Amino acid sequence: MEPFTEKAVEIIKDIPQGKVMTYGQIAMLSGNRRGARQVSRILHTLSKKLNLPWHRVINSKGEISIKDYESLNLQRLFLKSEGIKFNKNNTIDLNEYQFCPCNSFEKNNN
Repeated sequence: MEPFTEKAVEIIKDIPQGKVMTYGQIAMLSGNRRGARQVSRILHTLSKKLNLPWHRVINSKGEISIKDYESLNLQRLFLKSEGIKFNKNNTIDLNEYQFCPCNSFEKNNN
């Protein structure tokens, strides 16, 4: 596995229940700020194999990016079951639900 992929998988596995991260955020923390599409491919190919919480990854607008109706509704259901609320325009408030590993690291080391 490539270093970027390994780091992205590690970050995705660490997203806590009830929180989300964006494709771009994961890419940046994995070492390639322009690698959002690569994160999407990682989720597509490795989620089942590595049991990744794929449903906790959304786009930078707070939207579910999946276009397939069934998969979109499944992701929405999973997120709602973790307590994540959607706004009237079907977006997630990133100020409330976005996970930032750096904040969690700072809290654990103070």
